[in-house]
Amino acid sequence: MGTTQLESVPEPKYWHLKTVLSEALDSEFAVGEILPNERELAARFGVARATLRQALEQLELEGRLQRRRGVGTTVAPPRMGVAVGTGGQVWPGTADDGWQPVDCDLAPPPAAVAEALETGRDEPVHVVRRSRVTHGQTVAAELLYVPQSSVPELSAIDAPSGAARARAVLRELQRRELEGQDRSVELGSARADDAKELDRLPGAPVLVVTTRFVAGGRTAALAVATYRADTCRLTFGATGDVEIHHGPERQAS
Repeated sequence: MGTTQLESVPEPKYWHLKTVLSEALDSEFAVGEILPNERELAARFGVARATLRQALEQLELEGRLQRRRGVGTTVAPPRMGVAVGTGGQVWPGTADDGWQPVDCDLAPPPAAVAEALETGRDEPVHVVRRSRVTHGQTVAAELLYVPQSSVPELSAIDAPSGAARARAVLRELQRRELEGQDRSVELGSARADDAKELDRLPGAPVLVVTTRFVAGGRTAALAVATYRADTCRLTFGATGDVEIHHGPERQAS
């Protein structure tokens, strides 16, 4: 790595440094590669370490870098891609939808979910937990709420607990004819349980994708997926669909 001095610029120095560092990540580093230590980077760019830390923190927020305890600062993998548009409507768990079943409980849902499902607030529903992993990192967690009336034959299936129970619920749900689905996407803050699963601090920005599945003229299931906001990018195409696309690949020098 050569030596580059930052010239006087009208924007904050850390912001300009962030741009310079981002270009260096694209041209000089591969995914997973560990960056030089702060002292070396500060010397290369001729800035104070406090300025460097501000730039690194911004790049981490944007998903370009990951700080791993005991390892250091590494180049983050490309942003994960997953379609969240209305095209190609399918039940959750079908084909290769990218989600892995984790667990399943029978419990009363939150009040807002119970209202959407048109169940009583104290009426237990199947709560399927699923996760999405890319490059060995959990980037999204989902809670899928399924009323017992949507999977009436489930009791006959030998799936006592855990991931096996989750897969059984998904299989039984797929027996129904899907009439339609709709989605909403909003920016939120990671709750304590989501933050732990996604390896983020509580309150970290997340994207919450809520999907309502309709069968038999009513809501048959409701999925609430929480994505790390630093791992995805939303684009709006001409069709009105919303998609989360891969970011640009980063090449090694």
